[in-house]
Amino acid sequence: MDQLGVSGRSALMRKVRRKGTAPELVVRSALHSLKLRFRVNRSDLFGNPDIVLPKWKTVIFVHGCFWHDHAGCRRASKPSTRADFWQAKFIRNRKRDILVRRTLRANGWRVITIWECQARRPILRTRLSRLFPIEMKKPKEDS
Repeated sequence: MDQLGVSGRSALMRKVRRKGTAPELVVRSALHSLKLRFRVNRSDLFGNPDIVLPKWKTVIFVHGCFWHDHAGCRRASKPSTRADFWQAKFIRNRKRDILVRRTLRANGWRVITIWECQARRPILRTRLSRLFPIEMKKPKEDS
């Protein structure tokens, strides 16, 4: 039984953001620290990727563990109320994610998925630096 009631649950769900989530901001900050330039939520690309790095022809999706049913993650818990509804929703979300990845790859894009739980780990910056090997320019020395 939902303890919030219909109107309370509806109000809570309206507060869930699609853009600018905390995990997304962490990933963007890590990319900035690597001196990478990117665009956010490009609607002209299929699936409206969270982050697009045009120079690298790469898109990054920052998936919430709950909404995208991250396998084996404790954040991906299944609601006990309306189980049939949620199961169908998670299946639709996974199918849509697969379609988006396939379509973008077919159009020549490299697709990276970063899960909410991975964005909270300190190793994120290291992982991103391996994905985007850039040469750091040394400052010129005065002669």
